[in-house]
Amino acid sequence: MPMDDLDLSGQVALVTGGSRGIGRAIALRLSQAGAYVAINYSADDQAAKRTLLDLERGGGRGELLKFPVENFAKVQDAIKELSKRKGRLDILVNNAGISRDQVLARMKPEDWHRVLAVNLTGAFYCCRAAARVMVRRRYGRIIVISSIIGRIGRAGQANYAASKAGLEAMTRSLALELANRHITVNAVAPGYIETEMTLALPPKVRQEILDHIPSGRAGTAEDVAGVVLFLASGLSAYLTGQTLHLNGGLYFG
Repeated sequence: MPMDDLDLSGQVALVTGGSRGIGRAIALRLSQAGAYVAINYSADDQAAKRTLLDLERGGGRGELLKFPVENFAKVQDAIKELSKRKGRLDILVNNAGISRDQVLARMKPEDWHRVLAVNLTGAFYCCRAAARVMVRRRYGRIIVISSIIGRIGRAGQANYAASKAGLEAMTRSLALELANRHITVNAVAPGYIETEMTLALPPKVRQEILDHIPSGRAGTAEDVAGVVLFLASGLSAYLTGQTLHLNGGLYFG
């Protein structure tokens, strides 16, 4: 099922953590390219409804899928039902993620396990369920949202850094497993991206970060969404097992 451009018409995409921030931008961008987009979320009903409404106002089609990615049974059921109802699943974007920051001496075991469960294990569950559908159709695009922190680390984020580094290692292994089924698996590792969380930082802290970015600006959720669109399209058919670093020159992988 080769694709010649960025047109995703007729394809079905699932974006986890798709109701806000980077996930929301990805869902809207894939919809604008013609994909039917299932927006996964776990808690914020109002944010999810707003995202779906904006998607539909833009002429797109999609739906909301509420389930926790760290629950194996619910992931399997949701993806199986979506693919059965739509007849396919072409694109999976593993974007769902959380942080529970704390220095090593004070990090609670439950915070370590919670971050790994959502960020890494949840992505594995979604990949496992989606790959079953994609293998049967011999086509698919799996995209993982990693982070610069998975490469450079950050004090107080041992759990988050480990989860993101694990995602990139998983990406390479799954790419090898699935390449002969015409399924690509790639990761995007954003650097400093303007979101609700980063905008809440003190101005001095934000400026210190910006001063270290060669491009002189923070990234946007739309910057990430553009790279995801490329990876979801036929233009990236020969690209697999890679991590694309999107950080304005802050880090070269």
